[in-house]
Amino acid sequence: MIAVIDYGAGNLLSVEKAFRYLGYDCAVTDNAYIIKEATHVVLPGVGSFGDCCALIREKNLYGVIEEVVAAGTPFLGICLGMQLLFDKSEESPDAKGLGVFRGTIKRLPEIKGLKIPHMGWNTINCRGKLFRNLESSPYVYFVHSYYLDACDKTIVSATADYGTSIDAAVECNNVFGVQFHPEKSGEAGLLMLKNFAGGDA
Repeated sequence: MIAVIDYGAGNLLSVEKAFRYLGYDCAVTDNAYIIKEATHVVLPGVGSFGDCCALIREKNLYGVIEEVVAAGTPFLGICLGMQLLFDKSEESPDAKGLGVFRGTIKRLPEIKGLKIPHMGWNTINCRGKLFRNLESSPYVYFVHSYYLDACDKTIVSATADYGTSIDAAVECNNVFGVQFHPEKSGEAGLLMLKNFAGGDA
């Protein structure tokens, strides 16, 4: 069973719908017991870094997420959910992220001809388990104004270019994160979700 963490913000229904389309049992929940018992856990996210950190703390989910990650449960952060895996963000300097990985979330640079937020389809250069059996440089769907600059580049499994080089995905042991929205990225995105869930749908 896949648990999609409901902390009061995020693209919950579209993520749940995508997994159910693939044939997986999926629950949108903030129940600590269900999250800990799940075979896979997903942390979606839409909104500001600071607000989402506060919501996670209010629901006492920081410790639950730490426990799930430490237990080796496959864990996927989507969009802001990936950013929350890191230490801090320029969007909310006083907010403390989950700190699973080290890195900073930075504002996209102001460049003539490039709109912020970055909204739409973009190719990525990717490698790793999440991208098994995908064509090279697939198109995926982004909606963001801030991007990851990871301290440890060995965990970066995908990059994209939008005025600067974006660390668009990370992978380390059981933890995965993507800046884009696989649930909105067509067949390529569905294959990524299937790869995450085990490929046995």
